[in-house]
Amino acid sequence: MSTLIAIGAGIAVLTGIGAGIGIGIATAKATDAVARQPEAEGKISKLLLLGCALAEATAIYGFVIALLIILFLK
Repeated sequence: MSTLIAIGAGIAVLTGIGAGIGIGIATAKATDAVARQPEAEGKISKLLLLGCALAEATAIYGFVIALLIILFLK
């Protein structure tokens, strides 16, 4: 049973991979956008930070779920 708990927690933590890839792609696109239109840097930065915060929130949710699995299913 504890092996299944560990596997479940490991799968829940994998959400961090998706968040990391998403933040990397968003940063690359924002850098491209600023290079093309430097005058729009303020707007682009605001949207980039909002998107990164939402992507990071999904990673944190996955981490919290992994902790809950470990703590409550022991």
